[in-house]
Amino acid sequence: MTAPTLDLAKLGRDLDRDEGRRFTVYYDTARVPTIGVGHNLLTGPLDTALRDHLGIPEDTPLHALVLTDEQIDELRDYDIHRTLDAMDRGLGLWWRQLSEGRQRALANMAFNLGVAKLKTFKGTLAALQSNDFNTAAVHAMDSLWARQVGQRANRIAALFRFG
Repeated sequence: MTAPTLDLAKLGRDLDRDEGRRFTVYYDTARVPTIGVGHNLLTGPLDTALRDHLGIPEDTPLHALVLTDEQIDELRDYDIHRTLDAMDRGLGLWWRQLSEGRQRALANMAFNLGVAKLKTFKGTLAALQSNDFNTAAVHAMDSLWARQVGQRANRIAALFRFG
């Protein structure tokens, strides 16, 4: 059986809704400088190569940076691919065998938390690996993360349950 293919366009729309789209640098709830669709500037600084890719002059200071919609899309898509690569390395490839909706839900969590923190959701991950999707949702919802992100966690848990 062929593994379901993750719908990157749907994931992008999910992240736009859950993270929001910001044209300028702002500080998130953890006081982390952020831009675009949840792009953390501490863990993902806009280095020369990324600035070149986005068409941002090297001498533009962060406080003066104003992204276009196209640059936000490019940065989000770059971050999605970076997240998926980190998931493959950090979790292994088992998650790619999940239904498209469950892959998207897990990728959304990883985008928000980072793979290192996602790996601390041991009950959720073990339940997903065992195809015990209701338990995966219960474990995800029984967390500080779920209380912090509210409706996002509800949507992710529903995808875990129903695919």
